[in-house]
Amino acid sequence: MDLTQIQPGLKGSVEIVVGEEHTAPHVGSGRVRVLATPIMINLMEAAALQAVEGLLPAGHQTVGIHLDVTHVAATPVGMRVRAHAELIRVDKRTLFFDVSAEDEKERIGGGLHERIVINLAKFDGRMQDKLGMIKPA
Repeated sequence: MDLTQIQPGLKGSVEIVVGEEHTAPHVGSGRVRVLATPIMINLMEAAALQAVEGLLPAGHQTVGIHLDVTHVAATPVGMRVRAHAELIRVDKRTLFFDVSAEDEKERIGGGLHERIVINLAKFDGRMQDKLGMIKPA
């Protein structure tokens, strides 16, 4: 697997306008009608994907394996949120990202995110094997 194009400094970003479907009550992570932490995390992961996805070898993808983030400010419905990811280190198949998010007024979160490069065919095979281990009830 050739990952020579995957180098520190690669950046990605994504943005949304917060809608009802992005709020804590809607996703089940709280009762306050603001951007849900799981949605902020999803945006950070999407930004990391955007940074490297087009450079991965054919038949390979990344999956998230670790997150260490804070969500420090609330964002109301109707406000734009942008998440950023910068690849800061590569260790064999593991990619380390600095991630952050801000709304139109302030930084709302940040931290570190790790992804690992997988061979999709091998991964899918392991998932099928795992399903085969499930005994009917």
